[in-house]
Amino acid sequence: MNIHYLQHVPFESPGRITDWAADKGHSLSGTLVYENTDFPHQSAFDLLIVLGGPMGVYEEDRFPWLIAEKAFIKACIQEQKLVLGICLGAQLIAEVLGGKVVQNPYREIGWLPVKMTEEARNTVFLKHFPREYTPFHWHGDTFQLPDGIRSAAVSPGCANQAFEYNGRVVGLQFHLESSNDSISKLIQHCREEMEPGMYVQHSYQMLNQTSLLEKSNELLIELLNAMEMNAPMFKQESELSYKSHESYPVIGD
Repeated sequence: MNIHYLQHVPFESPGRITDWAADKGHSLSGTLVYENTDFPHQSAFDLLIVLGGPMGVYEEDRFPWLIAEKAFIKACIQEQKLVLGICLGAQLIAEVLGGKVVQNPYREIGWLPVKMTEEARNTVFLKHFPREYTPFHWHGDTFQLPDGIRSAAVSPGCANQAFEYNGRVVGLQFHLESSNDSISKLIQHCREEMEPGMYVQHSYQMLNQTSLLEKSNELLIELLNAMEMNAPMFKQESELSYKSHESYPVIGD
């Protein structure tokens, strides 16, 4: 499978997604949108991953490449590509789908619990997530979903934490791809955002959380495995395997 990611700042990379792709033998390429917007043709990849970043989706004056990126994401969704958005990436997808991105009542920074909603049970990729878990967050904005799309996860500080669209697109407000190194880089580069708040943790509470990192990375792998199985090549293999067994007799009691 060919995977392509969109990266918005040098210090927010694919993280553990890179390890998963390598373990699976998938190709992984990326566009550093802060340097150029030479996006690949949509036929060049099976899964698009839109990463996080400290900018807002509405800051097109400061970051004019957001205009081209939004158009590219929209085209990928229209072509029914598999798309995963993380934090800023989820917000970009939500806006492209007709939603709105606004400032959240609270900043969420650190390891904070989320709960899956009843709507999550009706999704393709999120239905097997545990009822409650604790991923890593770093955001001040949130997305308001358009009509027809419901939140798949919530937290005390943020009403919309995850969503799925059309069985092909997933948006996550939080970071399952985090590592201790990626969290350290966020603290280093975005320290000014760590103002005291109800849902803002101290650095020592964020770093070296081995158990939480392992659980988050397990959920990342589960999600990516599910999306992998819905890539065209794997769906075709599954359908061919099923058809090859259609003529087998059913053995009853």
